Amino acid sequence: MILRTAATLLFSSIALQLNAAQLDEKKIQFLGPLTTYNSIKPNNTAHQSKIIQTLLPSLQSRVDSLSVFGNQLKWQKMSDIKALTMAGLQALKFQFNTKRFTQGKLSLAGIKTAHVFLNGEQLSGQSEFDIHVPTGDHQIVIIAEQVDNWNEVKINYTPKAEHDQITLTDKSQHGLSAKQLYDAPTLTAISHSPNGRYYLTTSRHYSDSTGNSPQTETLLKDSDGKTQYRFSGISASSVAWRDDSQQLAFMQDQKLILLNMKDFSTKVITQTLEGASGFHYFNDDTLIFTWSKNEDDAHKLIKHYRGLEDRWSYARSNSQVFLLDLNSSLINALTEGKLSHRLEDYNAHRNTILVSRNPQDYTAPPHMLTELLEINLSDSKQTLLGQYRTFRKASYAKDGIYLVAGPDFVGGLGRALPQDMLANNYDGQLYWMDLNGSNHKALSKKFDPSITTIDVLKSNDVLLKVNDEDRQQLYLFDRRKSRFKHIELGFDVVQDYAISHTRNNEILVTGTQASTPQQLKRITLKNNRAELLWDSKELAYQHTEIATLEEFDFTNQSGVKIKGRVYLPDGLDKTQKYPALVYYYGGTSPVSRAFSGRYPFNLWAAHGYIVYVLQPTGATGFGQTFSAEHVNAWGEHTAQDIIDGTKAFTQAYPFVDSARIGNLGASYGGFMTMLLATKTDMFSASIAHAGISNITSYWGQGWWGYLYSGEASKNSFPWNNPTLYSQHSPVFHADKITTPLLLLHGDADTNVPPGESHNMYTALKLLGKDVELIEYKGADHQILARDRRFHWWNTMLAYFDMHLKDQPQWWQFIYQK
Repeated sequence: MILRTAATLLFSSIALQLNAAQLDEKKIQFLGPLTTYNSIKPNNTAHQSKIIQTLLPSLQSRVDSLSVFGNQLKWQKMSDIKALTMAGLQALKFQFNTKRFTQGKLSLAGIKTAHVFLNGEQLSGQSEFDIHVPTGDHQIVIIAEQVDNWNEVKINYTPKAEHDQITLTDKSQHGLSAKQLYDAPTLTAISHSPNGRYYLTTSRHYSDSTGNSPQTETLLKDSDGKTQYRFSGISASSVAWRDDSQQLAFMQDQKLILLNMKDFSTKVITQTLEGASGFHYFNDDTLIFTWSKNEDDAHKLIKHYRGLEDRWSYARSNSQVFLLDLNSSLINALTEGKLSHRLEDYNAHRNTILVSRNPQDYTAPPHMLTELLEINLSDSKQTLLGQYRTFRKASYAKDGIYLVAGPDFVGGLGRALPQDMLANNYDGQLYWMDLNGSNHKALSKKFDPSITTIDVLKSNDVLLKVNDEDRQQLYLFDRRKSRFKHIELGFDVVQDYAISHTRNNEILVTGTQASTPQQLKRITLKNNRAELLWDSKELAYQHTEIATLEEFDFTNQSGVKIKGRVYLPDGLDKTQKYPALVYYYGGTSPVSRAFSGRYPFNLWAAHGYIVYVLQPTGATGFGQTFSAEHVNAWGEHTAQDIIDGTKAFTQAYPFVDSARIGNLGASYGGFMTMLLATKTDMFSASIAHAGISNITSYWGQGWWGYLYSGEASKNSFPWNNPTLYSQHSPVFHADKITTPLLLLHGDADTNVPPGESHNMYTALKLLGKDVELIEYKGADHQILARDRRFHWWNTMLAYFDMHLKDQPQWWQFIYQK
């Protein structure tokens, strides 16, 4: 009797779950009839699918009406449709929301031919269509043909299980989606004419129809933003402007082309410059550029290593500097030899160039030597200005040379550290030296931000891009006053900038905020006034709900403030408990505050997670002492910061469920995830992407392993400090791990070889621990391709849904056994 009752209840429950429910026609929009220009219907042509795909974007948009061959049609409620049949096409669309990964079946009655699109992707089927969607807001568009009676048209939804419910909505805002973040238009490059009257932008966006192939466009605009010329197949970053702004040069299909700005006529200079790049006008009639040639591989069976650099695929490519005469097309080599030469800067008035090269020298950290030379082009005389271990960049000044290098430059000239601390030379500093290379001066010892790039202005002042704590900012160095001035841009992250050489020094800048997508602004340095020229929010995020951002800092055990930020989901109910994700890097740079990126914090918040991002000890941008803690630490301070920061975070945010916290990081952050798993069980699930499990094998096998270790493990090697290399390597403590761990890696990763994840996977499998390993085929250190990126993002969220929300269905759907 008990068994029969239980069986009856089970059968009733299954029947209830499988019952189809008709969707509310008041929340379904109708548009039609979409009559064609003549009597020929789309389904009578060979291009039916293309016709439907072309129409789709107009139907997806949130406009109230649509003009079709001169007829203005308004969207209306499906419940108001009274006609039996109509000519041409008709369209239906509705929005729905899901609170979790949801699976079900959409069924249509009364439509003989239907094209059904879910979030822009066409579903297969005739009258029934499988639905599977993650947490968030979604859109269905149905393009209908051959409807005999609209009164008989019904749209039903059947959930796969009781929890697979959808809620139709008609709200004007929708949650952020992965497609928005990846596909939205972005400016990938900009350029500014010297006179400030023109600028170029290269934009890129993706779509379902083009898949992994981006759609790009480079436009030449005047100062009012009006398009004057369109380029094909080039980037704004590769265009060279003549000083008078009357001509520009660019490479297209391996041809060097000149564009006359007076009449926009073009002239091909040469068609034989494969491997050439970095063009600049040396003077009005001459271009200076770098030309590279790959070494012919004579050996098909073996590779004989000539040094540690041979682990880099481009190590045997030889690059030299050349001049090209625009009148005769004659090319003249300025450098030669077995060592490649990089052009640092040039001075046409002095007829000299600055170049750098790297002779093989491993005698001291970071196990690379840079020689800086000045070459007089009149007699080809070379003057060795210096040999440096921490060199990054050199540029001419009026009375000398500006350089960017680490604190240890020229015997520690830039150090601002206690005597017993080893400097982190990823912490870029600004220097000046005379033209003979004999007199040096440190300019930024009291300037905490880490300098990455510089541009010398005609005033002899310097525009600097820096890591300023967890922001990327622009500063102006006033040479006369020896003072750094912050340029107010309204950006958390400056992505790209381009300078004009007008009296007011206008610059174009692209950037984002942590909660604001990309913008392009024009800034006048003289008065620090900004003008908005382009805004991706208006193009792709107009109706999007974005997470609320809060700053959250805490003081660590050493009394140092550790910066952080928290992303709160839209519509948060603080009376409820929410799962949380903790993200960090832990290496030599802070986690960017960019709106989007490989790790989409705003998207995670849209999926119902509270996201805490912190900047633990060791990163640049917070001063030399803070960054120097990274040296020879390998997580010693960083792990404690993450543990203590997470505790402080959960105390400050009582609506975070401390029993449902996940953590993740990549590269050095992946190393930190593995290391944390050996030190704490406070996390309920962990993800390490491209993480280091064994410091020794990374040092010996990673592309940058020995160079990076030259700072991170300065003066320490497996033979003189085996404790550092073993006891700080997570795989040596794998037996202490109790947290479920997902290891992600590209199987073509050269930076951190996939064997680093295999080490830990092997150890945890043998120990009987909860571990998963997923490799992305053909992917290097980053997951870049559109289809892989979506799968990768889904994998991470599905893993956390399984462990932090007790919702394994999404993971099971992706990785069905």
